[in-house]
Amino acid sequence: MANKVNIIDPIREAGLNRSLELFHFAYRAFTAGPDRILETKGLQRVHHRILYFVGRHPGIAVNGLLEILGVSKQALNAPLRQLLEMRLVDSQTNPVDRRVRELRLTSEGIRLETSLSGLQRRRMEEIFREAGPDAETAWREVMGRISENDKAATGSR
Repeated sequence: MANKVNIIDPIREAGLNRSLELFHFAYRAFTAGPDRILETKGLQRVHHRILYFVGRHPGIAVNGLLEILGVSKQALNAPLRQLLEMRLVDSQTNPVDRRVRELRLTSEGIRLETSLSGLQRRRMEEIFREAGPDAETAWREVMGRISENDKAATGSR
């Protein structure tokens, strides 16, 4: 079966390319502050993602975290172990099913996650306030559609 080639009008393609560039530059700007904090602790963005989702889902099992992050057990192992060793995340045995390990942020983990994500929340609040509620709603619609397309393509949550 031959590959289908989508032909996009050159003017439309230029606009889409500009959107891709803005997406790239916005993500870089959005992660710059947390990246600087993480670097001082010898951590990376993957650590921030783990801290963020464990913070939003206290008691989450490792398999649940794997599903949310859309990574393999192997990819999660080293950064999660590092967060456990640094006592930023705690792992407890589930009292009902002893095979399941539940993850929670420690008080130090909460402080770090609040610092990292707090920078991003404040930036989003400022931008949404300036842009207005219609722009915020449209942004969530676009991000939601991108996320849903990724979930469909990867079969993840």
